[in-house]
Amino acid sequence: MEGSGGREKEHLLSLKVMRLTKPSFIGLTPVLCEANDIAGGDTLTDIKPSLASVKSIPSFSVSEMLTLPQNFGSIYLGETFSSYVNVHNDSQSTVSDIQVKTDLQTASQRLTLSSTTTPNNGDLEPDGSVDDVVNHEVKELGTHILVCAVSYAAPSGEKMYFRKFFKFQVLKPLDVKTKFYNAEDYRRFRGRVFYASDEVYLEAQIQNITNSPMCMEKVNLEPSPKYNVRELNTVERTQSNETTFGKLNYLNPMDVRQYLYCLTAKQHPGALKVILKGVSNIGKLDIVWRTNLGERGRLQTSQLERVAPGYGDVRLAINEVPDGVQIEKPFNFKCQITSCCDRTMELRLVLTNTTKGLHWIGVSGKQLGKLGPGASMDIDLTLMASIPGLLSISGLRLTDQYLKRTYEHDDIAQVFVYTSLEGA
Repeated sequence: MEGSGGREKEHLLSLKVMRLTKPSFIGLTPVLCEANDIAGGDTLTDIKPSLASVKSIPSFSVSEMLTLPQNFGSIYLGETFSSYVNVHNDSQSTVSDIQVKTDLQTASQRLTLSSTTTPNNGDLEPDGSVDDVVNHEVKELGTHILVCAVSYAAPSGEKMYFRKFFKFQVLKPLDVKTKFYNAEDYRRFRGRVFYASDEVYLEAQIQNITNSPMCMEKVNLEPSPKYNVRELNTVERTQSNETTFGKLNYLNPMDVRQYLYCLTAKQHPGALKVILKGVSNIGKLDIVWRTNLGERGRLQTSQLERVAPGYGDVRLAINEVPDGVQIEKPFNFKCQITSCCDRTMELRLVLTNTTKGLHWIGVSGKQLGKLGPGASMDIDLTLMASIPGLLSISGLRLTDQYLKRTYEHDDIAQVFVYTSLEGA
């Protein structure tokens, strides 16, 4: 590990720093030839005695032997940086009062990793050493500088001091993209009736942007206090649950994997009002991985925010609607009106036939009464279809009598209209 530091005078001590990391397999680039080529089998014969070659398969590019790192290598965000610091007495004299201080300078802060003094009352004999190992979980991107400062007293009593700087870059290991599906989802309950659900789905796309494969040990969503979470990344088996990615849960370089989570709002007073308006915090993704030699890394994203759908002052939700109805036969559906504003409204219901072949049955202009902030009311409506096909329910109008403001609701839901022969 190369460092930089001024040396104005000859010092009695030397400083060496080495990064502690896992070894790697020795690489081999075999050059093979066909038997009828000029080189014949001479190339393969030269490779066989090499220590890096595998005896049973000498043309394999990865050896069975390990080698220590020959350079500083790459450091990624979320990994633990470990370094070995050695101060050695190169002189023939005994020095005293040795202090070794190791700091890490980042773009935003300076951290003290260790502060070491010599044993034996502070004296260091010739050819003696002071050793230390420092560890730090890397939590910032960009340039990092390891600052090693050494102070000691020479035999003459003169105070000596020097320091060295070791610079390295911290890179981003993963690219995480998230997407929320804010639209209301409908799930089948029984028969031909659908019930509405306010579930929110989070899709997290995780890409390995390092140069080596990694094993994904854990990808969890830690929800905020407002939500419950259900992960959808496992397949239920009789004996145990298996991930949807199979038994070998690893990512090759530049591979992308999608994780899916379902969130539901916790039911407590005022919860609906908080979730429907403005921005709500969903939670954080906690990601743990290991490299091909078992080195562990961990990342936690910042708070994920979901922008709630723009319902305006009034939200209309379908509670129950049939998926199929018979032509020229009335059918009912239920919906819920929720106030998303901070004032009381007095609502009036107006029904208009805006969809061809679909007709409202009931009283238009009906007074629904007052609706307070965050309050809800259920209404039952009736329709009849005069033509077959897939028809969209539209034409529901809510008018606030206080402000004379009308809220239009179209394409509320869809129903399939069939004839008596098709329904048989």
